[in-house]
Amino acid sequence: MTGCWPTQRQRAAAGRSGIVVLVGTSSTGKTRACWEAVQPLAEKGWRLWHPFDPTRAEAALRDLERVGPRTVVWLNEAQHYLGDPKFGERIAAAVHRLLIDEQRGPVLVLGTLWPEYAHDYTTLPRPGGDDPYSRVRELLAGRTESIPDIFDTRALAAAMALAENGDALLAEALTRSRDGGRITQDLAGVPELLRRYEQPRRAAARALLEAAMDARRLGVGLHLPQAFLTDAAPDYLSDNDYDQLTDDWAEQAYAELAEQVHGKEAPLRRTTPRPPRHPPTPTTDTTMAPPTGPVFRLADYLEQHGRTTRRHLCPPATFWYAAHTHLTHPDDLNNLAQAAESRHRLQWAHHLRQHAADHGHTGALHRLAEMREESGDREGAEALAWQAVDHGDTAAALHRLAEMREEAGDREGAKTLYREAADHGDTHALGWLAVRREGAGDREGAEALAWQAADHGNTDALYQLARLREESGDREGAKTLARQAADHGNTGAPHWLVGRPEILNRLWSYGLAPDGTPASP
Repeated sequence: MTGCWPTQRQRAAAGRSGIVVLVGTSSTGKTRACWEAVQPLAEKGWRLWHPFDPTRAEAALRDLERVGPRTVVWLNEAQHYLGDPKFGERIAAAVHRLLIDEQRGPVLVLGTLWPEYAHDYTTLPRPGGDDPYSRVRELLAGRTESIPDIFDTRALAAAMALAENGDALLAEALTRSRDGGRITQDLAGVPELLRRYEQPRRAAARALLEAAMDARRLGVGLHLPQAFLTDAAPDYLSDNDYDQLTDDWAEQAYAELAEQVHGKEAPLRRTTPRPPRHPPTPTTDTTMAPPTGPVFRLADYLEQHGRTTRRHLCPPATFWYAAHTHLTHPDDLNNLAQAAESRHRLQWAHHLRQHAADHGHTGALHRLAEMREESGDREGAEALAWQAVDHGDTAAALHRLAEMREEAGDREGAKTLYREAADHGDTHALGWLAVRREGAGDREGAEALAWQAADHGNTDALYQLARLREESGDREGAKTLARQAADHGNTGAPHWLVGRPEILNRLWSYGLAPDGTPASP
């Protein structure tokens, strides 16, 4: 911490009175910073006085005149003292007298404030207007220290070091924090967040939280549409709780969950997704419109808690219905389709996957194409693969179309499609074309295509050619290509070597290990 804060503590230790007020938002560590900072003074025999009874302001005003040397005056949440409409100005005057009275020093006055209070107390009044904080403003001038909302790089590094040395709570907070290092807020809010989940005032509030937990753990994005959560919630309720719902149950439940705990964190808060800011570029990808209606975000800790405590649970029927009815993002729909399939909710998996495909998810289109092909509907499978091409998954979809043509006996059609896939960066298609060139006797052309694939990170084609030349009796050619593949950075055996011990042994005979790297002598 920089500025007047260390200086005032040092001044106090050296025998001179001082004051510092830490200004920061809720749960940024102001109180803890003060407490840690005064520990060296405690070791030197200093006392700590915290006025609070019968009220903070009354206790301070009554006993400030009695404060003696080597005392830390603890004005935590100083708005209860300096902002008191009846006593605040008198307390500020009493603190000022304490600081300038050498007979009563040294003393150190510590306070904490939220930024909005500090702004109110230090801002000059309008000309001709009331000035309710004139003495407070004078007291605070040059004596405040701002506490940032987030950990900077240096603080994060220190926190990570403590976590690595065994601080489990800090390690968990670092894992959860995604918004720029709001570590102290996380630590301050966790117990209350958990209580709000486990002991809600309304059963419907917990139902909404569990629907949100399930959505996040099964792959739905951060921003959860209100309509989805509301329609998903009913089956999370017991029959008794469901029968007691009122017409405004959802409104009441959302209001309860929006109430903030420490750190300005709410269990489920309304949020606004940021608009896209990337420059416009030509694309075939589907542009997603923002969700219609309000969207909500689940508190990070509750999301993590749900991933642990609900990992073996399957969401109820209203969850899948609400997802199919209200969610529109292709990734959300496809993730839920996979989740439904793995939980044997096969009808919902089919409908969600179809919905994802309708919104342009190429993975869903590929899966549906596979299912059509398995059922014997090759024409339907090819139609879906062409849709994937139209939605931007060009290389992979063209490669699959080429395989379909090859399986159907259409070699020329397959070759054309493999060429198109290769032109769009498919290195496996280059390997296929290289093997076909080799088979046609065009060794030079085959090697050129294999090297093109290798230059893009795929050395499998070189090994394929090595295998073909080995089988044709050209051992020197096979050895050269195998070594070139190894020199090009291959560190794993190609898939076609699996189950081929004769090829593996031959590579050993060339002085290469089975993974293509030089063998040890």
